[in-house]
Amino acid sequence: MTDAALAIPHADAADIEAIATEPDGDAWATVVLAHGAGAGMRHAFMAGMAQALAEAGLRVVRFDFPYVTAGRRFPDRAPAAIAAWRTVADAARALGDVPLVAAGKSFGGRMASMAVAEGMPADALAYLGYPLHAPGKPERLRDEHLYGIAVPQRFVQGTMDPFSSGDLLEGVVARIGATASLDVVEGGGHSFEVKGRKRAPEVIASELAPQVVDWIRATVG
Repeated sequence: MTDAALAIPHADAADIEAIATEPDGDAWATVVLAHGAGAGMRHAFMAGMAQALAEAGLRVVRFDFPYVTAGRRFPDRAPAAIAAWRTVADAARALGDVPLVAAGKSFGGRMASMAVAEGMPADALAYLGYPLHAPGKPERLRDEHLYGIAVPQRFVQGTMDPFSSGDLLEGVVARIGATASLDVVEGGGHSFEVKGRKRAPEVIASELAPQVVDWIRATVG
């Protein structure tokens, strides 16, 4: 398994910083993995997930959204984030002729879904803690674009996630239909932390990864 730093040309803006983690042997699929709003691609959860997925034979390309590279605190608006997703997905697809899964933690996953809804090619979508609504605002769901997505969608969600109250996400998955599925982490919060079980972020990611791998293999492998 090897890591390689990438600088991906991005329209008229600064290059997008990325890391490609290659498995030992040929990759059977590529996962583009986007970070959440509060941490970049080098966060321990992201690094742990990339390593665990690569150990299962997947190529993983993680990247920083432009606001992180620029040193800004607040996430890019959707058009800029979607444009970044398109740029990185194109570059990742060029690394090998294998299925591509667009995946992301929270904000990164939501932006992936919006990019695919707007036409970005991907063979599947995987969400690690989908931010269905802002904490305390379950009446304002971020779900409208999900129903027009044709590719398989996998939601991995903690039952105690404040960004997904009660059974709201179950209802969304049911309305999407047969192409969507939900993998519940009992007692998990937004970063899949479980009260009473102290684990480092990279450990949480590595324990979560096999479920993600199994779904990807069953879906596109």
